Amino acid sequence: MNPRERFHAAMNHQPTDRVLIDYGKHIGSFHRNAYVKLREYLPDVPMHDGSKILDRMAQNVVLDQALCQRLGIDFRWIVPHWVGVTDVTIDGVPGYVDMWHTPHKWTDVGNYFAIHAQPLGKEDLTIADVNAFDWPPANNPAMFAGLREQAKQLSENTQYVVGGDGIKVGILQTSSQLRGYDKLFTDFALNPDLAHALLNKLSATINEMYYHYLKTIGEYIQVVVITDDQGTQNSLMVSPKMFRAFIKPYLKSQIETIKNTANVKVLMHCDGAIAPIIPDLIEIGVDILNPIQTVVKGLADTRALKEKFGKQICFHGSIDVQQVLPNATVEGVRKEVRKRIGDLGTDGGFILAPCHNINIDIPPANVVALFDTAQEKI
Repeated sequence: MNPRERFHAAMNHQPTDRVLIDYGKHIGSFHRNAYVKLREYLPDVPMHDGSKILDRMAQNVVLDQALCQRLGIDFRWIVPHWVGVTDVTIDGVPGYVDMWHTPHKWTDVGNYFAIHAQPLGKEDLTIADVNAFDWPPANNPAMFAGLREQAKQLSENTQYVVGGDGIKVGILQTSSQLRGYDKLFTDFALNPDLAHALLNKLSATINEMYYHYLKTIGEYIQVVVITDDQGTQNSLMVSPKMFRAFIKPYLKSQIETIKNTANVKVLMHCDGAIAPIIPDLIEIGVDILNPIQTVVKGLADTRALKEKFGKQICFHGSIDVQQVLPNATVEGVRKEVRKRIGDLGTDGGFILAPCHNINIDIPPANVVALFDTAQEKI
């Protein structure tokens, strides 16, 4: 089977010759330091020097075609350009301000950029302030320049699954970036009109961005990514009731916009202990759920997860980067990969990938063992 045949079968919950394998998106690639270590470990694979950055905030990298082929990756991703970014210095440290006017500051702990302040974080924020905010243009041609040609070339000249990587926005993640989690959640409880004013403006912007994105590449791709983390290690960030009141309607609108614009599957990246809202995500049209973090509450038993939801949604990820990949032996990694394929890959409906970015704490031998084992025939 070629990658698109595997994808079609897996999405229809049919068996495949081997599990689908994915990696190389802005949430799900190698940190540049880990990439350099992998380059040294695989000297026969032509790879760049780690300077081709995919995601500026996380400092992960664009994957070379030779590496994608070596690892058996079935997907090739079209990536929107970062626009509206201004380089700045914050407290004597390098930083930047993104298109949402949010400053990010370099941190040596982890070697990435962290959010430094919230542009709508003042205590006495009003609906008038929300309306007056300098919202980024939703149809910035620079964001999508050249993407149609990339997608067309991959669609017509390869057999890979062609995907549209996510625009770096999300209903909860961006509203909390603008407002601050503490103030946003207080608004949910005490000032719901203000919260909805913010979410409405943000939702309209996100929907229009995705509309123009898919008008650009939609006819050439099979899947598109949306991102919006809803969980911590042990719980949802807000109660299911608040999720359904403040987040779910806007996610539903985003997915409807996407599916009304292009014939694509929607892959949602949603970190954390989100088991209580999986039925909600199925209801609003999520086709593929990532990352299935097996070390968080409610997601460790992947066999039970498959039995409960496996006919309604496809799963993506499941290989833990917090505990398993940094600490396991090579044989332990192989055992983990085979277990998750056995639990989640029965009768299709599964795409295997590391749960998140691979950082320098993960040995290259474990990385190679992961992808080599995933390429075994079922």
